[in-house]
Amino acid sequence: MSLNFQPLFSWPWLAALLVPLALLVIAGLFFRQRGSVIRLAALLALALALFNPILIDEEREPLKSVVAVVVDRSQSQDIGDRRADTDAAVRQVEQELGKLPQFDVRVVEAGRPADDDDGTSTKLFQALNGAFRDVPPSRIGGAVMVTDGQIHDIPENAAALGFNAPVHGLITGTPEEFDRRIRFVHAPRFGITGKPQQLVYTVTDEGENAPTDGTARVRVIVNGDVVSEENAVIGAETPVEVNLPRAGTNIVEIRTDTIPGEVTETNNRAVATIDGIRDNLRVLLVSGEPHNGERTWRNLLKSDASVDLVHFTILRPPEKQDGTPINELSLIAFPTRELFVEKIEDFDLIIFDRYQHRDVLPLLYYDYIAQYVENGGALLIAAGSEYAGNQSIARTPLLSALPALPTGEITEKAFYPRLSDMGKRHPVTRGLEGGAQEPPQWSRWFRIIDIDQPQGQVIMNGADNRPLLVLNRVGEGRVGMFLSDQGWLWARGFEGGGPYAALYRRIAHWLMKEPELEEEALTASGSGRTLQIRRQTMGDNPGDARVITPSGNTVEVPLTRSEPGIFSGTLQTDEIGLFQVANGDLNTLAHVGPVDAPEFTDSISTTAKLEPLATETGGSVRRLRTEAGQSSIEVPGIIAVRNTAAASGNSWIGLRETGDTALKSVNRLPLFSGFLGLAAMLLVLGSMWYREGR
Repeated sequence: MSLNFQPLFSWPWLAALLVPLALLVIAGLFFRQRGSVIRLAALLALALALFNPILIDEEREPLKSVVAVVVDRSQSQDIGDRRADTDAAVRQVEQELGKLPQFDVRVVEAGRPADDDDGTSTKLFQALNGAFRDVPPSRIGGAVMVTDGQIHDIPENAAALGFNAPVHGLITGTPEEFDRRIRFVHAPRFGITGKPQQLVYTVTDEGENAPTDGTARVRVIVNGDVVSEENAVIGAETPVEVNLPRAGTNIVEIRTDTIPGEVTETNNRAVATIDGIRDNLRVLLVSGEPHNGERTWRNLLKSDASVDLVHFTILRPPEKQDGTPINELSLIAFPTRELFVEKIEDFDLIIFDRYQHRDVLPLLYYDYIAQYVENGGALLIAAGSEYAGNQSIARTPLLSALPALPTGEITEKAFYPRLSDMGKRHPVTRGLEGGAQEPPQWSRWFRIIDIDQPQGQVIMNGADNRPLLVLNRVGEGRVGMFLSDQGWLWARGFEGGGPYAALYRRIAHWLMKEPELEEEALTASGSGRTLQIRRQTMGDNPGDARVITPSGNTVEVPLTRSEPGIFSGTLQTDEIGLFQVANGDLNTLAHVGPVDAPEFTDSISTTAKLEPLATETGGSVRRLRTEAGQSSIEVPGIIAVRNTAAASGNSWIGLRETGDTALKSVNRLPLFSGFLGLAAMLLVLGSMWYREGR
């Protein structure tokens, strides 16, 4: 109950009315005039009537204090028994709080990535602020956090919390934990293939009980292949040198042996993704004679800044010798020995464009070229009518490297180059612009060389369904054969032209073993929290992909056809780290999330990070297990405390009760109005008149 005044007039009017009367009454009392006391009573009665006192009776209901139980569900909580201990602790905390009806309990799970978060750090206080967003600070009773202590958004001080209530921490794990961790200190983002790349890593042992051997065994793995093993000094930066074997994405992994008893093996491996860039490619183009298609090849290769082109055209074959001395000729002599004996291994690709054997090259040199292919080289035959003649290079020792022999027939009639069934799936010809229509939306050609029993893959057909483009593997190398010399029609825009640049470039890159153009390939990449898997195959159904997550779980991911020769699948995951993907005989690695995520920077449970803030708020931090091998967890009791009372003890923690209430009803009783006020006024005035009348 409370007493309030609701004056009938404003304060200036009350002062103007009552002050003169008060002065008269005070003067009468000072001079001891008769009736002064009664006049004072009359003045007081008038003042009470004007001030209008009201007795207010309010019925209020106490409000509950809001308490948050923040549960750490981050990936580091999957280590050991932490998750089971967390679940058990949350159940006991909820049971304890259920006995205290003055608390409104809100359980919040945090640590798993949200839609706007990459999930690489544990942000429990962000979740806590979200739980208290609609609660006035005076009604917040405190918070209990069940975590391993590895929190990455702890405020600098209690004032930054926005409320005055205790924060308590219940820590999973044990004080005896230790862990070995390996990470890259320096790794380049790009590198030249085939040249040494310098990387630096460090191995760290953390925890008071960690072994102190001084060295750790480290394996260096590039794209799944172990390239070196070495001993690294623990705690010191160790350099390592690797060669990137291919262009495109290369995954360099360093892995150290686990030590018995460490909390997790997840951070015993580190990954660096390096994009391999080819050094300038050296291409040897040999044209048998000048023709319309020669410039097409030359212009295309010269337009690529990454290609060093060496081009020779046979302008003066041996049968045209006229006895003119070499030093008087304006032509450059063909350096056959230098190119095909001394420096043949320096070339990434050799192209014979309408070349025929006219005794320019000794027969032995063709054998050198065949051996070059066997040992991993690349050879492309752009054939014309000369391939079907008596001086065809198919009649030389190069025969062992060629995918097909000519029949001697040449078909000369208009036809549309078409993709074969295999070509629609092959990465060299798949998706060529205009190839999906019938007839294809590109110009016709008019000549094709007939071959017999081609080896390898026929990915384009010509007139009468004859093979037009054949690709084959020979030993460790590759050979391509274009059985028409009229690709220049596309380059000149005849009948609208065709995608000659894309086709020629893909053929050359396939021959030089570009990973993206492999017929059978498995790639995977991480985007946000999604693992994307791409399977390139010439088959009809590659089956499911088998994924091993960073935590060691195995997941089967179905692969569905997205386009001819391409099957893809996705895996939504909350885990961060290195994923191993396998399909059939193919394996690959992919990293989801940042390479050096804070979530795995420290995996040992700790009380040190949360303790300063908890102490400042009046709370406490304690472990659920005080030693390894403890049979069960110890959860402290929970009691309600006043604002000024201590909020923690040896076996209990306290949460503050709020003093806030909710108003349910109000009863108002005016004390000097109505008949009561009128009777009092009449009594006082009557007494005053009576006294004055005597």
